[in-house]
Amino acid sequence: MYRHFRHVFGDRRPTRHRVIPDEDQPFQPGRDPHSVSGAMDKLSKDMGWSSSMAEASIALHWPELVGENIAEHTEVVDINAGTLTVSCDSSAWATQLRMMRHELLVRFGEKVPEAQIEKIIVKAPGTPSWRKGPRSVPGRGPRDTYG
Repeated sequence: MYRHFRHVFGDRRPTRHRVIPDEDQPFQPGRDPHSVSGAMDKLSKDMGWSSSMAEASIALHWPELVGENIAEHTEVVDINAGTLTVSCDSSAWATQLRMMRHELLVRFGEKVPEAQIEKIIVKAPGTPSWRKGPRSVPGRGPRDTYG
């Protein structure tokens, strides 16, 4: 404390500049080059990107996680706050995926635990729009011509 006050308020004696040991000075221990992957891992942990990168890896490796057959008929739409939203080609595939929901959650927990997926929302394909033009008249509604 005394040294701090003396440094701040001055001293009658001639002062020397204090040398603060710095990690970034050349030829010091610990200055060896590091791998890029190690630096990226450290950066992602420091910035809190680990869960976001794990969520992105689910979308990237979707065929390996769910299987080729399911991946052909499904698509990852959104991953937000532990909720995975999946879109399906047909209502039959949506029903099948809803029944497999628990199995998929267990698989994601084993293979990508950093993503922390807690809920899966499965969306069936949307109904086709029969409206043509700006002045369309409401008709009898959509029929069962899809899925």
